[in-house]
Amino acid sequence: MSISVQSNNAVRLVFMGAAGVGKTALIQQLLYERFEPRHQCTVEEVYCLDPEPNALRLHIEIVDTSGSYSFPAMQKLRIQQGDAFALVFSLDDLESFQEVERLREEIHQIKGEVDVPIVVVGNKTDLFPGVKSDAGQLMAVQAAATAELEWDSGYVETSAKQNQKVQDVFEELLRRVNLPCLLSPALERRRASAQPEPRKRQPRRKQQNCILS
Repeated sequence: MSISVQSNNAVRLVFMGAAGVGKTALIQQLLYERFEPRHQCTVEEVYCLDPEPNALRLHIEIVDTSGSYSFPAMQKLRIQQGDAFALVFSLDDLESFQEVERLREEIHQIKGEVDVPIVVVGNKTDLFPGVKSDAGQLMAVQAAATAELEWDSGYVETSAKQNQKVQDVFEELLRRVNLPCLLSPALERRRASAQPEPRKRQPRRKQQNCILS
């Protein structure tokens, strides 16, 4: 199921999942075409995309949440404000998918809605070159069946490291809020203006978030 974008012409795409599953890596691969192999804990980051002028005058926010959930009030607020959710897990970590199940339940409890736009993302396909291991294959099949058949959610398998199907995640999120084909113009502009790299500015934003929280 999908919903219409809010009347204020802003849509918030919220990325959630356990620590280390690749939420930040997916976002940075999309916006800046880069991959940072070292995991760094995220408190919260908000990225903004403004597509080329059109009738909708759409403003897109991509919210990268913490995997540690040390700030439950912040997590609840982001769920309340979110229009669509990417629930990310690692294909080599069963517990990270169990966290996706927990997060989905929490989203439905807070939103109080039956149909919430959700895309489940199985990241790190690069860990299974060629044919997946039996464990990896079984987990992927079970995750896909659960997301698509039981939850009526989207499901995408990605590799943030190799930039495989990363943009599919964002396109599926927008499709589920009835906004197809609006990502590319904004994405190209975002990439073109990605200097200096945002990591130089991140510590200041994270510090502010910690203080406010």
